[in-house]
Amino acid sequence: MKKIAVLTSGGDAPGMNAAVRAVAKVALAKGMEVYGVRRGYLGMVHDEIFQMNGSHVSGIIDRGGTVLLTARCLEFKDPKFRAIAAENLKKRGIEGIVVVGGDGSYRGADLLSKEHGFKVVGLPGTIDNDIIGTDYTIGFDTCLNTILDAMSKLRDTATSHERTILMEVMGRHAGDLALHATLAGGGDGVLIPEIEEPIEMLAYQIKERRRQGKLHDIVLVAEGVGSVFEIEKQLKEKVTTEVRSVVLAHVQRGGTPSGFDRVLATKMGAKAVELLEAGEGGVMVGIESNELVTHPISFAWEGKRKYDIRKDYELALTLCK
Repeated sequence: MKKIAVLTSGGDAPGMNAAVRAVAKVALAKGMEVYGVRRGYLGMVHDEIFQMNGSHVSGIIDRGGTVLLTARCLEFKDPKFRAIAAENLKKRGIEGIVVVGGDGSYRGADLLSKEHGFKVVGLPGTIDNDIIGTDYTIGFDTCLNTILDAMSKLRDTATSHERTILMEVMGRHAGDLALHATLAGGGDGVLIPEIEEPIEMLAYQIKERRRQGKLHDIVLVAEGVGSVFEIEKQLKEKVTTEVRSVVLAHVQRGGTPSGFDRVLATKMGAKAVELLEAGEGGVMVGIESNELVTHPISFAWEGKRKYDIRKDYELALTLCK
């Protein structure tokens, strides 16, 4: 393997730059040519591909977002546009591709592999921690800490005004951010898409806390549960305490990546290059039980998640009382 490309795709996640840096520096050290693809698959289609050197990844490890940029590319669902992208890679002699992104990005890589013969390696870059085949995704830890900081600030106001604050965090299909923030931040309630609970249960929890003399609540709500404002409306009909809602939205995506995310991304990036050097492709890199592992890239949507979220959910409910 002499020439490889690296791209970031989907939503940005803190630590993506660390992954790009590791891919570039390890590959260059092995004598490979490395190409960056700007704006993900959109840039691949529009030939925004450039040869990288060490200066392109200098000073980026502590930066959030992605220096390679990212964009939506609905055209990539069309085989005609995938063929254009493949030709842009082949004319440069590129044989291997490292894709940093979520399972949608993996699907695009899988199609490039099957239709055009590229060796592809997927790295899990998403704050939601919703990729099967890895305990943690790049960006999850940083995002979690951003949420914890916001919780601490909101608790000051919630306590001062004796309020219940519903705090919506990201997680369309996975409640990991909401659940981990509840456990780590001393949350007083949690709603996640994996476990459906009636609003009456949350109302009961709040009433019990008031009976015990507790004057405020911070309730984490994963966005996949539904509109936090609709939940607020329903809850107000069942409790007497003042209820307010806060949506953290895209503030969760940004910021300097944590040490954990930088190390995770760096190790995964280096592993991706090693796999391509060995001629392997069609795989994703993950971390399980603190060890780097690989799975077929399709495992991200065909496999079964090992994490027993209900156990942590029940622990959270116990601690919320």
